[in-house]
Amino acid sequence: MTKFYITTAIPYVNAKPHIGHALEFIQTDVIARYHRLKGEDVTKLCGGDENALKNVQAAEKAGKPIQEFIDTNNNLFVDLVNQLQTTYDIWQKGSDKLHHYPASQKLWELCSKNGDIYKKKYTGLYCVGCEMFYDKEELDANGECFEHPGKKLDEVEEENYFFKLSKYQEQILDILEKNTLRITPEFRKNEVVAFVKRGLQDISISRSNTRAKNWGIPVPGDPTQRMYVWFDALNIYQSGIGFGWDEKNYKKWWPADIQVIGKGIIRFHAVYWPAFLLSAGLALPKQLFVHEYITVNGQKMSKTLGNVIDPIEMIKAYGIDPLRYYCLRYISPFADGDFSEDKLKLSYNADLANGLGNVVARVAKLCENSNYTHMSSEGGEAGHIMDDADYVAALEAFKFPDALSFVWQKIAQLDKYINEEEPWKLAKTDTDRLKSVLAHCVDEIQEVAILLRPFLPDTAEKIAKQFAGPTIVSSSSLFPRLS
Repeated sequence: MTKFYITTAIPYVNAKPHIGHALEFIQTDVIARYHRLKGEDVTKLCGGDENALKNVQAAEKAGKPIQEFIDTNNNLFVDLVNQLQTTYDIWQKGSDKLHHYPASQKLWELCSKNGDIYKKKYTGLYCVGCEMFYDKEELDANGECFEHPGKKLDEVEEENYFFKLSKYQEQILDILEKNTLRITPEFRKNEVVAFVKRGLQDISISRSNTRAKNWGIPVPGDPTQRMYVWFDALNIYQSGIGFGWDEKNYKKWWPADIQVIGKGIIRFHAVYWPAFLLSAGLALPKQLFVHEYITVNGQKMSKTLGNVIDPIEMIKAYGIDPLRYYCLRYISPFADGDFSEDKLKLSYNADLANGLGNVVARVAKLCENSNYTHMSSEGGEAGHIMDDADYVAALEAFKFPDALSFVWQKIAQLDKYINEEEPWKLAKTDTDRLKSVLAHCVDEIQEVAILLRPFLPDTAEKIAKQFAGPTIVSSSSLFPRLS
């Protein structure tokens, strides 16, 4: 059986999750479910980025011990993943001293053994939001980071350990241009290539205990320093599957087949991460899928603006699959997409209640009224999915809106077929033709259920059970219309 290892980005746990986190969890889940339907042996890893200065500062502001604070927020992320039915196989915490600490120290030692780590004094501008140093030319006109406008950078002066990123410039350029590490979409790859060509500078990979508040993974051989967040956090992708503690399991799953990330952290995953792995003599991930952001009513989400959307509240109000559907159908993976509660309601009524829900209810009622019996068609789910070339091509390219558009075209065609054939009249005039029409309708409904499994798992399961046969009866509406 072919193995398939997929990871989400590892979110900071300095605050509770928002709709942007939900988007990535949902997108990653669709990819994982699709590969399971193809019959592959899939492992999906998520986790919490916990050894960050922003987590320490947020805990201090909340007046709570750091571990207690991050555990509380970490549990909110786990709850969201479960609520969204975005199942995971591994949840790796950055504060895990049993597995993650020794794994990250092993990575450090491998890079150090290769002569790629050295210590020097440094003065730089540090963005706590990004957890990284910036050169002045990388900032906006106000001297602020583009990811966190309105927040002044800290000027930091201390002695840190540095990684020889500059040493790997040509190798990284080569793996990007040859697609050894493939980046989707292509325009994101081009941005990274342009960044690398401008010249790579060595990067800080540690913080002093004073600045880190004694929080994080100790640097091997130097108890006065803690690992800098990206050297530690990126290694969660390895520590969760056994690096440094279960070599057999690690060799089974690494390298990652796809790593799903947001556009704001592409530099760390497409430049820093490959460099660390090259230095340590470890395999590179095969592909990065880079998604865009969610805006809210046309504006970037911001606590200051008060427009941060809580996905749990959306689930409580409208259900799991309606939220999954909107994020996958109306948020493009390759351009910022807008979210509003009004738009969610519109998609619910138009596509789910009037579209999918209506045609499922129509076919079930026709079968019930005609005492029609039907057995599930032969053949596995993977066979059904692989038969639809447009659907498969869209999923392979992470074009989730296109894949769902394909499914909804089938739903519209089925609705049109019912209107043209008028099976309610055939019951009086041509029972043989009626059976043929209903058989086609049920086959189409069953196929729709299969195609929906990666996207709307709960809905797909309900439809599959209702139409499993031999007797098919109507039931309560899948999606009652919203007023």
